[in-house]
Amino acid sequence: MKTILLSLSLVIGLASISLAKFPEDFDAPVSRIAFGSCNKHDLPQPLWGVIEEAKPDLFIWMGDNVYGDTEDMKVLKAKYDAQRKNQGYAGFSKKTPILSTWDDHDYGENNAGSWYTKKAESQQLALDFTDVPSDDPRRSREGIYGSYTFGPKDKRLKVILIDNRYHSDKRGQGEDMLGQEQMSWLKQELKGSDAKLNLIVSGTQVLPVDHRYEKWANFPATRDALFDFIREEKVPGVMFISGDRHIHEISVKNDADTPYPFVEVTSSGLTHSWRNFPGEPNRHRSGIVHDELGFGFIEINWDGEHPDVTFQIRNEDNAVVNSVRLPLESLKAN
Repeated sequence: MKTILLSLSLVIGLASISLAKFPEDFDAPVSRIAFGSCNKHDLPQPLWGVIEEAKPDLFIWMGDNVYGDTEDMKVLKAKYDAQRKNQGYAGFSKKTPILSTWDDHDYGENNAGSWYTKKAESQQLALDFTDVPSDDPRRSREGIYGSYTFGPKDKRLKVILIDNRYHSDKRGQGEDMLGQEQMSWLKQELKGSDAKLNLIVSGTQVLPVDHRYEKWANFPATRDALFDFIREEKVPGVMFISGDRHIHEISVKNDADTPYPFVEVTSSGLTHSWRNFPGEPNRHRSGIVHDELGFGFIEINWDGEHPDVTFQIRNEDNAVVNSVRLPLESLKAN
């Protein structure tokens, strides 16, 4: 395990939304967050009991929650239904509040963007999967994005779920990944946030730039606009989690683009992973790449003389294989 102490400042948004599987006490602070991605409904799912043992206050799906890959909504619904009925997941989901965004396979088509013809129908099935209420604003938006706020003001966490599919241009044919409306919404969320910590959830990686696969860096105008806004508005408290890659790694970006270190935990491989990963460059990588099954975990120590946040990758034994720890006091923009 590799633990790194960093000085950090973080950022992001506003606006609470109701949720079906939600703690009875909306003011209770969230201190333990588990998250994962890349999950096939018809493969063995050994991690739900392991994740439950970690006692998360919240679980976040980051995409490829099922592998739909279809324009037949009956097929997609059947896969979601099968996942909900999975014995391990069914027991876990009854005890743990769950949020989710999507990536391409649960959206409906590999590497798909705005051109996917069933995106409106698919959106409703994705929201059904995590019991998002019928009057939730995410039901009426064009896109699955939304935000949720947890805890009292001095221990407040905001989770912002990004939709990197619904409005995305084709790679090489444009540089807009989020669409104008979602980007405007995201900026307002960031500027208006009163949370101490703000967690941006993305289906694809935000910080890495060196590999050849899907990532925010394929849409530099969108990525630059987000980073520029955070820096210029001095928005504190931003951190990122992402999926998609079938590996688990932690990235830290601390340069002229960032007003403080940005940290991203990529956790991808709940049922299948890129075993025997051959390696690839990532100039922002901290510690090892875990290429077996696993999940991400964030522990927030709100109390004590020196509160801090620890970002982790955990394996099938619930052991921490990589981590980065940040003092909460350092997560402020200058």
